[in-house]
Amino acid sequence: MNKRVVVFTSPRCSWCRKVKSYLRQNKIRFKDIDITKDQRAARDIERKTGQRGVPVTLVNNRPVIGFDKKKLDRLLDIK
Repeated sequence: MNKRVVVFTSPRCSWCRKVKSYLRQNKIRFKDIDITKDQRAARDIERKTGQRGVPVTLVNNRPVIGFDKKKLDRLLDIK
């Protein structure tokens, strides 16, 4: 089953680059939203998670805060 993956990032965030690199290594397709260019997305993600920091990854609308590899692996069925 394909999972919908959205990553909220900012250009100077090293953890954001790590998350995106990890997803690419595991051939997970994702949509990248730069919160510095999309203020509405930034507000939405803050309202949804209480987080102002990035990265925030949504896997089928379930938030993963930061680069939480264990949680990403579990939600994305990465072995």
